[in-house]
Amino acid sequence: MPTLSPVRVDQVIPSLASRDAIGVHTMNLMHALRAAGFESDVYYGTCTPDLAPHAHPIAALGRARHDRVLLYQASIGSPIFDTFSTRPERKLVNYHNITPSELLAAWEPSVAFETSLGRAQLERLAPHCELAVAVSRFNEQELVDAGYRRTAVAPLLIDMTTSAAPPDQRLAAKLAADKAAGGVDLLYVGKISPHKAPHDLVKMLSVYRRVYDPAARLRLVGSPLGERYAPALGAFVHELGLDEDVTVTGSVSPAELEAYWRAADVYVSASEHEGFGVPLVEAMAHEVPVVAYGAAAVPETVGDAGLVLSSKEPLRFAAAVARAAGDAVLRTRLIGAGRRRAEDLALGRSTARLLELLRPFISA
Repeated sequence: MPTLSPVRVDQVIPSLASRDAIGVHTMNLMHALRAAGFESDVYYGTCTPDLAPHAHPIAALGRARHDRVLLYQASIGSPIFDTFSTRPERKLVNYHNITPSELLAAWEPSVAFETSLGRAQLERLAPHCELAVAVSRFNEQELVDAGYRRTAVAPLLIDMTTSAAPPDQRLAAKLAADKAAGGVDLLYVGKISPHKAPHDLVKMLSVYRRVYDPAARLRLVGSPLGERYAPALGAFVHELGLDEDVTVTGSVSPAELEAYWRAADVYVSASEHEGFGVPLVEAMAHEVPVVAYGAAAVPETVGDAGLVLSSKEPLRFAAAVARAAGDAVLRTRLIGAGRRRAEDLALGRSTARLLELLRPFISA
């Protein structure tokens, strides 16, 4: 029997960014494919300057090649989809989920249009795709509903278990001084976006401070989506009298983020929609107990390694946070389970899983 020979596996991504989970995943997959003996490059619609030397604009794809497989990283609507979908090469999809437009439309209609377009494009691609790999079982079901015939699941190719940067010393000292003054430190990491619902975390903090800990703090770490929601969130914080107790950091450096992780007592999430939820796993790897609303893929990602809530009612949410913060036995159990869950999703394991799924489709 002749030995199967490798073909080119080139990835197409709407937007390639170094500090974005999908961008990191895409670059890690390129490196893994090359290490496995395949020629592989990344082609983008837009790109941050730091990654531009390591990838190519979509126009550089050039003429069709019979020995090439194209893999599309699907997460948003994009004009480059038409370039990808009309090419004759064999096609694969890696699906990261697309936020339902109804969760964004009232605040950021332009982003809602892009997500609506993305879901329409995903359905159009189904008849032409040989394999669609989702990063969660929740996402896989969306692929099945969209008409994909052959699907599978492999986690994101991101090292969620360690940090490449030591903590920012100045910020770490400030956070330590806050902690020495008393009060629990609650942390959220992610986009400041209506579908992530940090406003519900603010509601919970207001109750938590009245019922359990008047010195509790909430830190919302991440950049805003669009221009309308973040100012409204700030006005809400002010209306509740929490200006000194809720910090909205904006984008931070890796060293600053590491300082926030190390200072946190509980990681909290009220998100309405997650296709995976990378910060949930990063919290576990940092031995920070997780309390999260169980929307979309959150229960799957967290497993038994956190408190997953069926309701965001503020008093119930606050009560769960109080248990995770103050019950020593529960904290020990959650930290241990979280460490094991993070190890299950380690980069090496996830890479081997994805390559195993792709190999039958990328060998000639």
